[in-house]
Amino acid sequence: MAIAAAISLSLPLQTRRFSVASAAPLRSTSSLHFDSLRSNLSLKNPNFRVSATSMSIGTADKISAASFLDRRESGILHFVKYHGLGNDFILVDNRDSSEPRVTPEQAVKLCDRNFGIGADGVIFAMPGINGTDYTMRIFNSDGSEPEMCGNGVRCFARFIAELENLHGKQSFTVHTGAGLIVPEIQDDGKVKVDMGEPILKASDVPTKLPANKDQAVVKSDLDVDGVTWSVTCVSMGNPHCVTFGTKGSQNLTVDELNLAAIGPKFEHHEMFPARTNTEFVEVFSRSHLKMRVWERGAGATLACGTGACAVVVAAVLEGRAARSCTVDLPGGPLEIEWREDDNHIYMTGPAEVVFYGSVPL
Repeated sequence: MAIAAAISLSLPLQTRRFSVASAAPLRSTSSLHFDSLRSNLSLKNPNFRVSATSMSIGTADKISAASFLDRRESGILHFVKYHGLGNDFILVDNRDSSEPRVTPEQAVKLCDRNFGIGADGVIFAMPGINGTDYTMRIFNSDGSEPEMCGNGVRCFARFIAELENLHGKQSFTVHTGAGLIVPEIQDDGKVKVDMGEPILKASDVPTKLPANKDQAVVKSDLDVDGVTWSVTCVSMGNPHCVTFGTKGSQNLTVDELNLAAIGPKFEHHEMFPARTNTEFVEVFSRSHLKMRVWERGAGATLACGTGACAVVVAAVLEGRAARSCTVDLPGGPLEIEWREDDNHIYMTGPAEVVFYGSVPL
């Protein structure tokens, strides 16, 4: 059973510094006392004080997103934090406005893991446009706005289900910067998402690498800091550069990569005018892949849903895998299927509540 902690802090965001040492007790313990929660908090600011009256703790059955987010104090942001395989997000109920309640600059502060809440991005649930049920927008931890986020849209779906008090199998339409996305909450709580069709035309990814297979870039050479990598470029509404290793090398061992060193060189490479997400992939079998990801605007993350989709597309195009694969990410596995009949990609994976909170803006 998930434990939901509602945390109200009166210190200015810039002067507050705290971190939760472990989120596991918040998800796996059926009851929690204040003293045990306090022991899991690493308080970095000697002037920071937490009192029992400033914190309320209860099970997810008793604290719902709908009731918690009903509060509308001026200057206070109520949020729910979710994660999808460790890719974590601050979810904001923004259904009453088409303008985000948080600026990109505020999002950077909120996402800071030492001085803020800590997250890979802030996601806004907004009114639907063009006939859709909802609109999803996201600010990355660096303040940039990506077109879409696969793990984020699963968290978004679970957030909407809580807000609207939806139960059982549910689906709805979501407008994103990458177009129409249709998530479906399964009976087991996982979320299956119709991610649409992959974009392979080089100029639409976008990449300046010349097309070498129809209009796509498949197993093309890319020089990165003097090393030639073999890459395939895919867009899932956002750009991805997928590599299975350097030119002429055997199967890549992704755990041996220095991702922090190599990732930014791909992201900011001149061949990617809009920057790029980069996936490094190890092949176990034709139905089992392992990846690590450097996300545009967020760096190394535990999971990337659009990246996992791009990986399967690239693996199929390079003849390395079948159209239905388990993709292992640092945060856990996703099930990805690239259907031949409709050319759509379907992603299935979990999304879980971490905690409910309030923070002054």
